[in-house]
Amino acid sequence: MSDDEEYTDSGDPEFVKRQDQKRSDLDDQLKDYISEWRKQRAKEEVELKTLKEKQAKRKVTRAEEEQRMAQRKKEEEERRVREIEEKKQRDIEEKRQRLEEAEKKRQAMLQAMKDKDKKGPNFTIQKKEGALGLSGSAIERNKTKEQLEEEKKISLSFRIKPLEVEGLGEDILRKKAIELWELIVKLETEKYDLEERQKRQDYDLKELKERQKQQLRHKALKKGLDPEALTGKYPPKIQVASKYERRVDTRSYDDKKKLFEGGIVEHYKENLEKTWTDRKDQFGGRQKARLPKWFGERPGKKAGDPETPEGEEDAKADDVEIDDEAEEVEEVEEVEEEEEEEEEEEEEEEEEEE
Repeated sequence: MSDDEEYTDSGDPEFVKRQDQKRSDLDDQLKDYISEWRKQRAKEEVELKTLKEKQAKRKVTRAEEEQRMAQRKKEEEERRVREIEEKKQRDIEEKRQRLEEAEKKRQAMLQAMKDKDKKGPNFTIQKKEGALGLSGSAIERNKTKEQLEEEKKISLSFRIKPLEVEGLGEDILRKKAIELWELIVKLETEKYDLEERQKRQDYDLKELKERQKQQLRHKALKKGLDPEALTGKYPPKIQVASKYERRVDTRSYDDKKKLFEGGIVEHYKENLEKTWTDRKDQFGGRQKARLPKWFGERPGKKAGDPETPEGEEDAKADDVEIDDEAEEVEEVEEVEEEEEEEEEEEEEEEEEEE
């Protein structure tokens, strides 16, 4: 397009009118857009303000709820602490009552011991089990230091009575001091008596333990054990098998136990005596043979003995020969039987090892 055409276009009133119309349309669109944006912005601001108000209300509500929860928790904590304190007071009161009863019984027992002229045994053993199968002494040992201190305070609270000396005169105070001094002397005397009694009991227990040890030593010596075998905390171990044996031990526990009870010398003597008796009986039951004649004279013949007939000596000699042969046969049979028994025992041992 040339310069003439551009000039004509710009100077055309229609064109200018169109341009003005476009600008007015754009201005109207912008105004509409701005008005809509302002409306949207005002709406968002109202919603934001509403949300902020709701948030502030929620904060207030939450703060009130937290305050109520804290108050409730505090009340529960106070109630729990109060219950614990009440339970503790009840326990202390029960302990106090138990200790008072025990103190009354102790005082009655001391009074009865004092009134009693005849002396009883130095000590008595009472088997009284408490909770969980524990004795009274075991329960006392298992108590903690705090429990012992608490019981001590409770016991002293009713044993030691408070002194009320306010508004008292000099004579009454002097009498009160004399009473307290006499009470101290009495308590020290009782303390000394109890200490001496404890010493006597300790000595008696020591003597009894020593006697028990002596009895156990004699018992161990009778069984052929070490003298100190039975005096320890545990009984002596029984050796039921040897580590050098390479075969299975089929003996019973009773048989193994008897092997280590001692008395091997007596057992050996009994076996020797039995063997000697058997051989003596065997020797005494043998057939006796007469010695043959030598140069017409019987050996061992004494002066004045009658002559032995010829036939009797021959018959006796034949009988002796027969008996000797029978004995030889019996001995051979016995040897064969012994060999067979040994072979059977060896076979049994091999089977056990397998």
